[in-house]
Amino acid sequence: MFSNRYTFTAKLPALLLFALLGCNDDTDSTNANPTEVQLQAHSVNPALVKALPGYENLEILPLISSDDKLPESPDFIFGAQPDGSGLLKNPNGEGYVLINNHEIMWSVSRVYLDKTFKPVKGEYILDGDGGGFRLCSATLATPQEHGFGPTFLTAGETDGESMVHALDPLGPINKKDRSRMLPALGKASMENAVPLPKDAYPGKTMIIIGEDNSDGQLVAYLSNAVGDLQNGKLYFLKRTNSNPVETDMVAGQQYDVEFVEIDNAKTSTGAQIAAQSMAKKTIQFARVEDIDYRKGGNGAGREVYFTATGVSQSDKVTPVTGKTMWGRVYRLQLDASNALKGKLEVVVDGSTDPGNSIVNPDNLCVTQNFVYIQEDGDSYYKENKHDGRVWQYNMGSKQLKPMLEMNHRRNDPTFQAKYNKSNDTRLSSWEYGAMQDISDIVGVPNTFLLNLHPHTWQDDKYLNADGSNETRNKNKEGGQVVIVRGVQQ
Repeated sequence: MFSNRYTFTAKLPALLLFALLGCNDDTDSTNANPTEVQLQAHSVNPALVKALPGYENLEILPLISSDDKLPESPDFIFGAQPDGSGLLKNPNGEGYVLINNHEIMWSVSRVYLDKTFKPVKGEYILDGDGGGFRLCSATLATPQEHGFGPTFLTAGETDGESMVHALDPLGPINKKDRSRMLPALGKASMENAVPLPKDAYPGKTMIIIGEDNSDGQLVAYLSNAVGDLQNGKLYFLKRTNSNPVETDMVAGQQYDVEFVEIDNAKTSTGAQIAAQSMAKKTIQFARVEDIDYRKGGNGAGREVYFTATGVSQSDKVTPVTGKTMWGRVYRLQLDASNALKGKLEVVVDGSTDPGNSIVNPDNLCVTQNFVYIQEDGDSYYKENKHDGRVWQYNMGSKQLKPMLEMNHRRNDPTFQAKYNKSNDTRLSSWEYGAMQDISDIVGVPNTFLLNLHPHTWQDDKYLNADGSNETRNKNKEGGQVVIVRGVQQ
């Protein structure tokens, strides 16, 4: 293990740097200044995740948790279920800005970190009233990567009629403002809205959207203008042979796919859009929960990865006909000359070794060479054999390895009394949120942030963390973000 403090002097790009939910690993060491970052544990709470065998060299440092009191905003509570996330340098030169969705709170927080990467101030820029839906995954678009922004695209996942918000991560606070929703991106139970990098299709804006539904869709928004989030068209992904059955596709084969237009997408309800997916015989995935693209530039971003988290019968043992149960990761290679054509393949399938391989993959972080797969196993499948994990998939060798696992500390009675007040001891009762590569931003190679949802960690003092006085949600969970050093890019 490394020590619990790491001071590194490296070079940073002169331009604004950024991170996505899916992470960014393009390192530029030109025209730079030494970083003042000192990576260390800043939270009063211990890290709630641990490295697995083969990855003992990883250093895990808790950055912020719900018990922390920040010096410039002592009343701020870092709330439950930090999910979609983005990090950027503060334009005033005073450090960094961390944006997080808080899924169950329907809120978005903004945490300021100083030049050493210590959290010093926190606030909510969107509360439960303004959020309007459960806010799950998210992507931070920036001019450097996507050609527009900075814009925090956060997707709503409630009742099939949710929408995508476009938030200014550095803008003034208006916590209840719903005018920032984007009708052109449609309505659905959406998990993420991921703009492809600007070199994928120059002069255009292409955003890939996932739907968390048992008949979930992979959707594309395409505009012929960079940064246009209002006037583009929306499309479903389907096989060219019109076979909509997910499990008719198997690992080791490629399938021809295309995007077909959604009629009247901007004015249709979510129910009407869902009906169109059936009529057009699009692929019916079992819960598309996250999306990310390959890093490296030169068109690498046209290689898109996404998860199908999986569904089961109510017995938690029997699959649903035509749907993945344990979950899958797909690779979509888009055509260089036609954004609406591509090849689809299954690259990881949890059913190959049920309960030992991936279980309910949710969030993704894709670098130049690896796909990091975060589990959400709270479907509680009876044959699951491990707590929630982060897996490393090597694009070159096709090898899949478990890298991290939630640390419930079940053999520590003091910890259990403090952090497991619901007395839930089931496997995979915790889940992961965003994982993002922040190496370029902080100037320290192989450095990532990882969000944790320790659902059994509950306390009344976490209620109403965003100050919205929400009555529909009595959630009182805590949340945590950890730094993980030594992760391969």
